[in-house]
Amino acid sequence: MSAASQAPVTPATDAPAGNSLTHALQLARAAVPPMHPAGRPFVLGGLAATLVLRKFSKRLGGVAALGTAATALFFREPKRVPPPGTGLAVAAADGVVSLIEEASPPPELGLPATPRMRISVFLSVFDVHVQRLPATGTVQRVAYRPGKFLSADLDKASDDNERNSVLLRTEDGHDLVVVQIAGLVARRIVCEIAEGEQVRAGDTYGLIRFGSRVDLYLPEGSRVMVSKGQRTIGGETPLAALPSVEAAPTAPTPEG
Repeated sequence: MSAASQAPVTPATDAPAGNSLTHALQLARAAVPPMHPAGRPFVLGGLAATLVLRKFSKRLGGVAALGTAATALFFREPKRVPPPGTGLAVAAADGVVSLIEEASPPPELGLPATPRMRISVFLSVFDVHVQRLPATGTVQRVAYRPGKFLSADLDKASDDNERNSVLLRTEDGHDLVVVQIAGLVARRIVCEIAEGEQVRAGDTYGLIRFGSRVDLYLPEGSRVMVSKGQRTIGGETPLAALPSVEAAPTAPTPEG
């Protein structure tokens, strides 16, 4: 037997500890979603309250810390990957499909009052509360309307509650309307897009604080792909297949 064959075999060494630590941090970042900027003041306030209360009572400090963690969880903004293609309208929010019915779009957008298919998604306080764009296109109009704060799962919440409506024209010329609706506990609607802005499907565009509902109005000829009671993932779940380009009617321009 040669000397070379008698040489001891050195086992393969693991990756350097630094690389293992980096990988662990990457896994942690993937598991813990980032927080929407609108939540930072609340979380910072909670941290300050926790530090103050701990000086007087560890128990109170612990309760404040749990409340702060719950607040940070509420404002989470996980990464989402929309399905490929331009012929779909994806969910604008995480939640449960509460209504699928025909209804007229919000009048403040200046669209014809002709009823169109509307899909409503109800968000509980445990759902992700950022809203995402249902399709790629151009923002035609953004309209805020004050109103009541009825429970968002009621049918009349779409008409009576405070809301913010966005008219979006897709790359294929379809008009989609997505409406943020305040709920029983919600008191603040945040919308971060403006008229004329080019946007992409799945991108975050707003937030409703503490309980809400999001309505999506579809163009005529769309095929609904969800059922009442089904859970949706904002930015990923296809709600409807839009009409083919050949079948798409000429989109009317909103009244000025």
